[in-house]
Amino acid sequence: MNEFSVVCRILGSLFYRKPEDAVLDPLFALLSDGKLKQHWPLEQDDLLDRLGQNLDRQALASDYQAMFAAGGSVSPYGADYDGIGEAETRAFLTQCGMPLTDAPADHFGLLLLAASWIEDNAQESDEIQAQITLFDDYLFPWCGSFLGKVEAHASGAFYRTLAIVTREALQAMRDELSEVLGEESEGSSPSE
Repeated sequence: MNEFSVVCRILGSLFYRKPEDAVLDPLFALLSDGKLKQHWPLEQDDLLDRLGQNLDRQALASDYQAMFAAGGSVSPYGADYDGIGEAETRAFLTQCGMPLTDAPADHFGLLLLAASWIEDNAQESDEIQAQITLFDDYLFPWCGSFLGKVEAHASGAFYRTLAIVTREALQAMRDELSEVLGEESEGSSPSE
């Protein structure tokens, strides 16, 4: 798993899974011990330190519930913003080969997990374009509004900080995709 996939998987899991989910135990241990920085490819050490402070999982669970549960203050679904609808998102992810459950496919956390999945499972020639499409069409049209609402409605520092980390990481990853695409297109001639 490369750095891009790791970042997407970590951020996606923190938005998609409830804080009390046992699957997140190792991640919260890394955060609280200050060891996530060793595995984090972006220069966000101060923000990661803030994420690791005061990790009261019960308080995080209350904050998560208040924001993201049905009727919460922040919808995590793209269809509730300027995002593409759930059915179109599901069709895109299915076309990429990603296995899906019956859960809505336009959940912010799931889309980050999808970026990781595409990185790890797509054919190399299709991977970059699929990731760019995911970012440009399915995440970027609404992620700014979503992350802004998370910052405004979070009662504790963890989700406010997570929103900042995510905003910076998304931009850095999108820039990296542009660089990779630029390198690939420089190697091919216009007549190909």
